[in-house]
Amino acid sequence: MPAVSSRGRGRRTINEINMVPFIDVMLVLLIIFMVTAPLITPSVINLPSVDRANKQPDKPLEIVVKNDDVIEFKKDSTGAMPAQQIPMNQIGQAVKAAQGGDDQRPVVISADKSVKYETVVAAMNQLKRAGIERVGLSVQTTGARR
Repeated sequence: MPAVSSRGRGRRTINEINMVPFIDVMLVLLIIFMVTAPLITPSVINLPSVDRANKQPDKPLEIVVKNDDVIEFKKDSTGAMPAQQIPMNQIGQAVKAAQGGDDQRPVVISADKSVKYETVVAAMNQLKRAGIERVGLSVQTTGARR
């Protein structure tokens, strides 16, 4: 039954919804969800496992450009084999021979901070002309300075 208002001369119905019970129910639901949410444990997903790859990670070939424009070529980055000095125009052939047919073996260029930029670009150009695609530059992170 609609509520009746006795204000004024006649009786009129009130066309308003009482929101108080609705708000009370919402607050109770909110409290219930707040209490039960920490009790729900997150689900654990068991992912399938696979064997490790048989291929060992690539050991990059390293070209070192020193500040007096001397270029050294290291076939082994661990330092087991000594670096050999090579002229700029033979970098591509030396790297190609050291790759031994593995075109995906990366090449890293390490240059001293005082080396001219054009010397490093010339070394990269020689590698590009020889058909070597994976060429990177070695940098020192700021946290590792001595």
